[in-house]
Amino acid sequence: MLPRPKKRFGQHFLTDRHYLERIVAAIDPKPGERLVEIGPGTGLLTDLIAARVERMDVIEIDRELAAALARRFPPDHVRVHEADALEFDFSALGAPLRVAGNLPYNVSTPLLFRIASIAERIEDCVFMLQKEVAERMVAAPSTAAYGRLSVMLQYRFAMAIAFRVPPGAFTPPPKVDSAVIRMEPLGEKRLRARDENLFERIVQAAFGQRRKTLRNALRAVDLEAALQHAGIDPSRRGETLSVAEFVRLADASR
Repeated sequence: MLPRPKKRFGQHFLTDRHYLERIVAAIDPKPGERLVEIGPGTGLLTDLIAARVERMDVIEIDRELAAALARRFPPDHVRVHEADALEFDFSALGAPLRVAGNLPYNVSTPLLFRIASIAERIEDCVFMLQKEVAERMVAAPSTAAYGRLSVMLQYRFAMAIAFRVPPGAFTPPPKVDSAVIRMEPLGEKRLRARDENLFERIVQAAFGQRRKTLRNALRAVDLEAALQHAGIDPSRRGETLSVAEFVRLADASR
């Protein structure tokens, strides 16, 4: 019998065996890998992954679910961390990490920014989340879905939507469709801004009021000269710039 889902944690438990198995196939876990599951919930996905690896770690914020998981799995096989993944110290798990999970819809965007911050420690990620968020992650410039999340993730990861999951696969069914997405770090040779903190500030400012032109949106960070130096028309909007153009703008600002 499934526990009662808690609204404050945005819990929707994936219970459809077909989709559980498809997610495991997308992860393709192997013995010896450092695999971490975020939000294992009732442990249905954990069961299938644990059957294929020597050991794994799971991060669960819900105290009751974490305790149930700790009772269910031997600690030398599945190590349960009762913690908030937004604050969890992933460095304690070593590297490289393979990260998977059904991300709670109410905190999926902050969790994705958290994952971006540790991209250097990650081998790959397979996440299930709201389809709308997945579409924002892979969106191209000059589309409605393209925004800060798109730029900051595409700066670090190659991403693709693997498949979609209908509401009926969950208990209780969410009011939206879901999608499974694969993320792979671009590696050491990826395009990098010389000052990544400045790059992030520029991206955030550019999308703070997305209908504004770059000239107006970036006025607070005084980038008029940098726009000219980077060869970017200040009358454009931030939503039209590619990741490479944001990097060029940041580098021209130094």
